[in-house]
Amino acid sequence: MRIIFMGTPDFAVGALEALIQKGHEIALVVTQPDKPKGRGKAMQRTPVKEAALAHGIEVYQPRRVREAECVEYLRGQDADIIVVAAFGQILPKEILEMPRYGCVNVHASLLPKYRGAAPIQWAVINGEQVTGVTIMQMDEGLDTGDMLLKEEVALHKDETGGSLFGRLAQTGAALCVEALELIARGAIQPVPQNQEEATYTKMIKKQMGEVDWGKPARELERLVRGLNPWPSAYTYLDGRTLKIWQASVRQENGPAQEPGTIVSVAKDSIGVQCGQGVLVLKEIQMEGKKRMGADAFLRGFPLEAGKRLGK
Repeated sequence: MRIIFMGTPDFAVGALEALIQKGHEIALVVTQPDKPKGRGKAMQRTPVKEAALAHGIEVYQPRRVREAECVEYLRGQDADIIVVAAFGQILPKEILEMPRYGCVNVHASLLPKYRGAAPIQWAVINGEQVTGVTIMQMDEGLDTGDMLLKEEVALHKDETGGSLFGRLAQTGAALCVEALELIARGAIQPVPQNQEEATYTKMIKKQMGEVDWGKPARELERLVRGLNPWPSAYTYLDGRTLKIWQASVRQENGPAQEPGTIVSVAKDSIGVQCGQGVLVLKEIQMEGKKRMGADAFLRGFPLEAGKRLGK
């Protein structure tokens, strides 16, 4: 097929590479504009742009795809289908109806559950045991189109947002290739979503990572994993930000102390009282320092039971 591929982050790179390896003609790659990053504010290319340029594929970076100039430019590519994977903009009707086979989306959840932004992180934060990827025929709604293919992926006990991101990207790439083969043969049957079962996720924002010690330890442990590597869970120690990268849960039968109180300091762990249970910090990072195990941290920052974390 002659394809316009639309995607931006690392998640989309696998699908682009898989389509290229399968021999599809990528007429154009559309991705978000470059953005300044870091202290020097140097312009950084999107991961999809980097991959496209490595293959010598033309890259187009419109600020808004719904503008007439962009719509006409895409129309001129004479594509059979548009494949979308975490592009970051909503497509207008003119683009959705443009190609012969329309537009398909690689969505990182089992629709209709977890429509919208950040379905990967929320699956971990919410304690899901199974998630997956859905290849969807796009319509004008937000992830409301008919489902073409699905594949489930079981979450590991120590799953992080980052590890699940990588596994779903691989699953999505393979499923995308399979879907296009079936579409080309007319051998796929679209399945409407059950709108009554739909759920939506919110965008992940940095401030979501601040730990509320009044919540149950099990909930906070999932937050730590779900927000790893970005934006990370964090608290405060002596007024400085302390990021939490790895933790476990310990249930205690004794009298609970005030949430946020350090209740135990061992050689390689720091136990912090939560609303229910104790969150055991195993890998942390003090503001301005490298991330490290609790044992290495305690050698430089000795702590004692009774100290409080948080603002």
